[in-house]
Amino acid sequence: MDYIYLKARAKINAALDVLGKREDGYHELRMIMQSVNLCDNIFIKKLKRDCIELTSNMSWLPVDERNLMYKAAALMKERYGIKEGIHMELTKKIPVAAGLAGGSSDCAAVLVGINRIFSLGLTQNELLSIGKELGADVPYCIMRGTVLAEGIGEKLTRLPPFPNCFVLLCKPNINISTATIFKSLDLSKIQNHPNIDKMIEDIKKQDLKAVSDGMCNVLEEVTIPLCPKIADIKEKMLEYGAIGSMMSGSGPTVFGFYPDYEGGLAALKEIRKNFHVREIYLTTIFNER
Repeated sequence: MDYIYLKARAKINAALDVLGKREDGYHELRMIMQSVNLCDNIFIKKLKRDCIELTSNMSWLPVDERNLMYKAAALMKERYGIKEGIHMELTKKIPVAAGLAGGSSDCAAVLVGINRIFSLGLTQNELLSIGKELGADVPYCIMRGTVLAEGIGEKLTRLPPFPNCFVLLCKPNINISTATIFKSLDLSKIQNHPNIDKMIEDIKKQDLKAVSDGMCNVLEEVTIPLCPKIADIKEKMLEYGAIGSMMSGSGPTVFGFYPDYEGGLAALKEIRKNFHVREIYLTTIFNER
């Protein structure tokens, strides 16, 4: 195998709780993470000359050592003595700096792809360990599906498949810094925390309404005051038929669950018209492993 095509999938958080701050400065998290079928497309091929090449359809994206895909390729070449070159092409569709783990998912795809085309024989657990070195969300993006993530996001427990539904994703026309959100988080002021154990039971029962009713992201209490439009978009999604709506990750992307395509599409059109957003997508849950 000299080349491979891969899909790097966006993720949403059905629940996100922050339990405390660790001595190393990171926060202790407990989250339910879910892949969706909004994807970046990645092509990787071997080169005879010893180099790393990365191209992207987004001219403003860095394609050097600042890019997680490039870092992943460099790490794999060095660690496993790969003397051939690696050429990567990224067709980006997942919004950037959106709380959807697009960059982490691209990085995860590179680790998986290099393992395959160079026949390294690494297990998923070995890939997860490498992914942890590159970013907290990378291990999850290697595993994908419905997962309980703990620690800083690297302790992963696979859950039963999420109830199928249509997912509307809307990123307001702003960027939010994850570091800024966590730095501003005051846990003593958080009023509501998700009941993640109950949500796991509701997922097992395939009860989308109960899952939606239990959705909670504690970071909303920091991000929404910085971007009130998040709350407005959530309200509009619910007004136009969403079973539940919430911010993903540290934001600013808002998602809503819809039982049917027609309802999701109608909501998409109304929200695009009302909020003049460019990045809005109707997709589905990804449950394959």
